[in-house]
Amino acid sequence: MLLDMDGTLVNSDAAVERSWRVWADEHGFTMDDVMKVSHGRQAHATMAVLLPDRPVEQNLADNRAMLAREIADTEGVVPVPGAPDFMAAVADLPHALVTSADVALADARMRAADLRMPKIRVTAEDVGASKPDPEGFLLGAATLGVDPRDCVVFEDSEAGILAGRAAGMRVVGVGARAAAMSPDVHVPDLTHLRVEALPTGEMVLRVPA
Repeated sequence: MLLDMDGTLVNSDAAVERSWRVWADEHGFTMDDVMKVSHGRQAHATMAVLLPDRPVEQNLADNRAMLAREIADTEGVVPVPGAPDFMAAVADLPHALVTSADVALADARMRAADLRMPKIRVTAEDVGASKPDPEGFLLGAATLGVDPRDCVVFEDSEAGILAGRAAGMRVVGVGARAAAMSPDVHVPDLTHLRVEALPTGEMVLRVPA
């Protein structure tokens, strides 16, 4: 199981929007412009979509400033419904966090939501390309020692779902944003999932009626 963080395990929408609003106001974008492309991507990758002719160095500098704001602002960061029980259920099963956040932001948000950090995690520092590139999920699978075809991605965003598909993995979409992408399975939140370990070492994901 390869788990996205923001929107999948952690509801950080309010903090994300506060941070992006500062940048959007400075560069003449509406929040609707930004939110259409930002979910699931590293900030500098979103900036590159919105300002395709802007030097990479400026995007990376703004990315660093945004990360500093987001690390300091965890007001309203809470677990997605069902996330605490879900993380407890998968504790002894092979899983990894695969997030576009860096280590410091991932730590801050998981801590704010009072969620256990998986032992294996893939963060922004570990990849050269942001979602929708599949690099992060492929690295997560390799680190777990699992064939990508045997992995299930848990994602809320278009970019993340596209990345999971590009990695050749099945995708469980979590939340309203994911529904539009027709994932293999869709749930409103993690209260709608059950994880069962079989004696064979296989896992079964159940979606209660």
